[in-house]
Amino acid sequence: MRQIAPAADPELMLGFDTSDDAAVYRLDDHTAAVLTLDFFTPVVDDPYEFGAIAAANALSDVFAMGGKPLTALNILAFPCSLGTDVVAEVMRGGSDKVREAGAFVVGGHSIDDDEPKYGLSVFGTVHPDAIVRNQGAQAGDVLFYTKQLGTGILNSAFRAGLETDESMRPAIESMMELNRAGAEAMLEAGVHAATDVTGFGLAGHLHEMLEASGVGARLNWDALPLFDGVWDYSCAYCRPGKSFQIVDWARDFVKRGTMDAETYGNRMGVICDPQTSGGLLVAIPANRADDFATAFERRAGRQAALIGEVIDAPAGLIFLR
Repeated sequence: MRQIAPAADPELMLGFDTSDDAAVYRLDDHTAAVLTLDFFTPVVDDPYEFGAIAAANALSDVFAMGGKPLTALNILAFPCSLGTDVVAEVMRGGSDKVREAGAFVVGGHSIDDDEPKYGLSVFGTVHPDAIVRNQGAQAGDVLFYTKQLGTGILNSAFRAGLETDESMRPAIESMMELNRAGAEAMLEAGVHAATDVTGFGLAGHLHEMLEASGVGARLNWDALPLFDGVWDYSCAYCRPGKSFQIVDWARDFVKRGTMDAETYGNRMGVICDPQTSGGLLVAIPANRADDFATAFERRAGRQAALIGEVIDAPAGLIFLR
């Protein structure tokens, strides 16, 4: 990226040089702008739900940085043949989700494209001293995850005819859910580091956090919150194509311990499952774990999963147990 990135501005706090979730630019001593964009092709059939999922996914980057979304611009690529009613429903879903986040859709851009795509460019703010990065996890921290895992696997099962519209409802509702509750809870509990879990799966995003922080982690398999059926589908190799690439990459930093190769491979299929609009992965000081758990449950109406702990180990290593 250095070949295409402009020279750094002294007020640019985060840009190309890190794997953080958004760019951050200092406006003054009290305010920094948080800038991000994200869009993708439909992951569900319903246009309204697609718009809501894409918007929630884009907004997550601001929440993961500890920021407050303020405005959003639509990014829309749709074939004219689908008609305005479908496009209107996609944009309505996105607009409703932006409004739920306390922000406003203020415009955007559209093009005619054979393959539908939708997302947002989001602008938010954060105090320069209160930015939450994916760097900063410390040995002794506990790791929480705020949603269930397995949306990629379930979408593969749905396309294969193994799941129904009704059985997919929990996953769809999860993908449409904002990460606002997790963001507010982590700030209340003095979070050390955070990121949202999306296209690189839990293993990939945890690895990025640990590598940036110079630490390792123990991941407790039995504590992972999986959607119903995800484990069985992983064992049957009903997984997204991208997950196999992530598994090949992650084998170098996810250590299996004493488990057999088959169990390790199937568990890797789950923790390397690319998530759409996944939850927040947060590193919380151990003495504030109860504060985070209580704050999240009060806001979200459910418990966050305590899935592991940060340890003093080579940077980026994950010990799966």
